[in-house]
Amino acid sequence: MNHAYQKDISGCGLAGVISRKGERISGSVVTKAIWNQHDRGNGLGGGFAAYGIYPEYKELYAFHIMYSHDKAKRETEEYLKEKMIIHHLGKIPIRETEKIQKHPLLIRYFTVPSLSDEERQKVDTGIVCEDDIVVERVMHINHDIEGAFVFSSGKNMGAFKGVGFPEDISEFFMLDEYKGYIWTAHNRFPTNTPGWWGGAHPFTILDWSIVHNGEISSYGINKRYLEMFGYKCTLLTDTEVVAYMLDLLIRRHGLSYEVACKALASPFWHEIEMMDEDEAKALTAIRMIYGSSLLNGPFAILFANNRGLVGLNDRVKLRPLIVAEKGDFVYMASEESAIREICRDPERLWAPIAGQPVVALLDQEVVDNNKSEMPIGLQTTGAI
Repeated sequence: MNHAYQKDISGCGLAGVISRKGERISGSVVTKAIWNQHDRGNGLGGGFAAYGIYPEYKELYAFHIMYSHDKAKRETEEYLKEKMIIHHLGKIPIRETEKIQKHPLLIRYFTVPSLSDEERQKVDTGIVCEDDIVVERVMHINHDIEGAFVFSSGKNMGAFKGVGFPEDISEFFMLDEYKGYIWTAHNRFPTNTPGWWGGAHPFTILDWSIVHNGEISSYGINKRYLEMFGYKCTLLTDTEVVAYMLDLLIRRHGLSYEVACKALASPFWHEIEMMDEDEAKALTAIRMIYGSSLLNGPFAILFANNRGLVGLNDRVKLRPLIVAEKGDFVYMASEESAIREICRDPERLWAPIAGQPVVALLDQEVVDNNKSEMPIGLQTTGAI
């Protein structure tokens, strides 16, 4: 048998870029990187997450919602009228193309929660925060309103995804007209889960976004663990649990990126036994407390929020991940060729070792400039 033209591509392609100084990059840049990995997908899913794209609405949550039918839109907007304050809304701009002709109704809402007296008391006493309220609203729509799906809900960021190759999704959503300081992209090759608009990557909650190459074989355990904290996994894919796990571990439990990654991709027990006493105690505690957050199976992931971009492999490195730096820019991708497509001569290029995260954070000045100053429940300037 002639094997000359056979290639094991391990499915799915990832790409990401961050300017740590906050320089806003055109969506056409990351599109070139993921287009270079066209053969890692099969046309059943492509998507992007972009940060810094809504500076004029940076204090508002940007809900990107897809609707399968008008009834879902009516029910969702009735719910939003009751539970949220909408400052601006409109269709997500699209460019009709030959390759993507059938799609859901796509609407975006710039919003903040409208609090009941009980919710206001909980916020005032520190039992919950604004983000917790938003997560609850998103979970309700995705779980309880048939045909509606919130596929992005963060501040000053947005996800854009659907069924198609990523370069076609980029053209469809007109991403060449957006600029952001962090971008991630995904080219999907679904294996165990269906190819549908909501099932494309990235998966998000608040400003967390995740793109993934691989398989989460611990999905059942991870899902049950998350449900203990109020998360509802409804999107027919294993990757969804990673987005919610990041929100739980880092935002709600206050873990650092590095410690959270040690929970997601913990060292093996025999490796911990060979470490010095203090490190071994710390990692033993992480494995005991967060054992149900451990991600089993082969994976390479890129995740981001409004603080930075992180790349992580599983603890055996069963999926490829390459990282490069040039100046204040950091690039991450499944293949070196994708990085060199947008950065010809990087100053440093390497493959991270198994289970060791690569954390690229925005400069503090950029983070401070992006912080919201709007108090919760500010009265609306325009509503549905």
